[in-house]
Amino acid sequence: MKFLSPSEKLSEAQTQTGLKYIVRESLAGEAMVNLTGGTFLVSMAVFMGASNFQIGLLASLPIFTNVFQLLSIWLVQKYNNRRAIAVLTSFVARLALLAIGAIPFVFGKGASVNFLIALLTLHYFFGSLASASWNSWMKDLVPEKVLGQYFSHRTRLMQILSITTSLLVAFFIDFMKVHHPDMLNLTYFVMFLLGAGVGMLGVYLLSRAPEPKGEQLQGDLFGSFNKPLNDTNFRKLIVFNSFWSFALDLAVPFFSVYMMKTIGLPLSYVMAFTILGQLSSILSLKVWGRYADSYSNKTVIRLCAPVYIACIFAMAFTALPEDKLYSVVLLAFINIFSGIATAGINLSINNIGIKLAPREDAMTYMAVKNIIVSLCAASAPLIGGLLGDFFSHHELAWRIRWEGAGATTIIQIFDLKGLNFFFVIGGSWLCYR
Repeated sequence: MKFLSPSEKLSEAQTQTGLKYIVRESLAGEAMVNLTGGTFLVSMAVFMGASNFQIGLLASLPIFTNVFQLLSIWLVQKYNNRRAIAVLTSFVARLALLAIGAIPFVFGKGASVNFLIALLTLHYFFGSLASASWNSWMKDLVPEKVLGQYFSHRTRLMQILSITTSLLVAFFIDFMKVHHPDMLNLTYFVMFLLGAGVGMLGVYLLSRAPEPKGEQLQGDLFGSFNKPLNDTNFRKLIVFNSFWSFALDLAVPFFSVYMMKTIGLPLSYVMAFTILGQLSSILSLKVWGRYADSYSNKTVIRLCAPVYIACIFAMAFTALPEDKLYSVVLLAFINIFSGIATAGINLSINNIGIKLAPREDAMTYMAVKNIIVSLCAASAPLIGGLLGDFFSHHELAWRIRWEGAGATTIIQIFDLKGLNFFFVIGGSWLCYR
């Protein structure tokens, strides 16, 4: 493993080369995610007959497994080699995706959603170990003076690729549903094989990026958690991020389910709205990156948070009229503005966390934040899944009925049922915070 060993000091040329490899690896990782997760995974779970609780569980897995970043800190403390830890754990994580893709060839057509969840748990577990090491590695690799611009550039390229792969996946799945429905189950698993292959390419690219040797972590592992919790500013960031993530993950994981089941839109439409949001993020990321560097990350959050809250509330009204044209237009506006707001919020929270974390304790600080935020965020879709099954049999409506000579007019003010309740609850929680 000598080729994965860190360097005592990196030259400017080595740093720039490393930054390029990180961008390339991120693109491979983004393609992998679009072929094995997100809206595609929700569509696959719905096809396999997953309940709302199981869909919520799938949404919570990548969040909850961040709790195990504690183990990653122990590994870095013991070996002081973030690069090797990130590369090896990423490799194991993507092996789990290969196993998922091989399910129908080994077990036939009788694969259950629970088996899918078990393998994805393995994937996200090792992915969380890689993420903690990667965050600390980037703290030392990316020059702080270009932090906002670099990560906005990286995110913008990732979203451009995401748009391309998402469209191809959506149209291909819809094509298979119409022309070869008997092969749809196999198609989903082949996508996992393809995604795992691209993910393995990402592991190779990650192994090529150099690592500046960091300070050896010392002291009691659990005792070191007191540092970020006793840091007033960092603690405020954790509290805000936790409540924000809980509210978002109570509603957002069910957006795709809502559009497919309640409104009745095909997967290609759902992907198109997702892409519309990503395009909005791409066009605004460069602006938010410069604005954050020139002014402050808090200012960006203050601008973006109210916009995102309004978008969540608006989702509750997308299925009111029977005319789907109204729903499509409203969904388009929601995704445009939520994409703009999400870009600013995510970039700012990430930048604040990296800037507030002291260099010598960066990994511990970021891991503590991720663990606490993950516990709050992971509980949200699980609660949402359980409540989804409950609210599917309940309705809260407000209608005005006008009866005249020979005619009756009904004006519908609002109609909450099923997943609509989440959008109101989630938006209200964000307003409170």
